[in-house]
Amino acid sequence: MTRLVARFHDTGSGHVRVGGRDVRDYEHAALLDDIAIVFQDVYLFDTTIEENLRPARPDATRADLDAAAREARLDEVVARLPDDWATRVGEGGAQLSGGERQRVSIARAFLKRARIVLVDEAASALDPESESAIGQAIGRLARDPDRTVVVIAHRPATLAAADHVVALEDGRVTETGRPADLRAGGGTFARLYDQYEHTRSWHITSSGPPVPRP
Repeated sequence: MTRLVARFHDTGSGHVRVGGRDVRDYEHAALLDDIAIVFQDVYLFDTTIEENLRPARPDATRADLDAAAREARLDEVVARLPDDWATRVGEGGAQLSGGERQRVSIARAFLKRARIVLVDEAASALDPESESAIGQAIGRLARDPDRTVVVIAHRPATLAAADHVVALEDGRVTETGRPADLRAGGGTFARLYDQYEHTRSWHITSSGPPVPRP
C-alpha cells in the first residue's frame, strides 16, 4: 500500500488516489515532496544526527530542528549522547537503538512538514518504552488537520490515536471503523488486540521481580 501511494510501484488494475487524483497523474518528484515515509528498518548515514535530519529541509533553522526533535521525542536521545547534535550515529545508525533510529525518522517527517506520512511497522520489535514513545510521536503527527497519516501495524496499541482502521486478513479487508468500535465488535482487530494484550501481560509478569519464597 505504501509503495503504491509513493509510486515505488504502480497498480496493475484499479486506482490509487491522493486528493481525488490518480497518483500516476502527478509528477513523481512533486508527489514525493508531499510524502514522508517511516519504514520498519530505518537506515541512517554515518554522520551526525543533525545531518541525518537536514535532507528533509535543508534550510531548517536550529529552532526548526529543536521543534521537530521535541515532537518526535528525539530530544531525549540527543540529550544523552556524548556530543549532542554533533554525535555521529555510525554506519546505518549502528550507534543508536532501533527505537532511537525510528525517532530520527519521525523527526524528519515533522521537519519536512509533509502532508502525507506513511508509517510502516514503526513499533515492530521495540521494547515497551520505545513503543510508547513512538506511538506518542505518531499521535502528534496525526494531530495536524492538514496532514494524513497512514499507519501499518500489527500492534494495535500503535493505532490508538487512529480516526479510522482498516483491518486486513489474508490480503483482504475484513472490517473498517473506529478502533473502539472494532475492538467491541469481536472481529479481526479485536482478536489482534486481545492477543497483543495477552502477550504484553505475560511479558510484564515473566520479567518482573522474583517472588519471595515463604
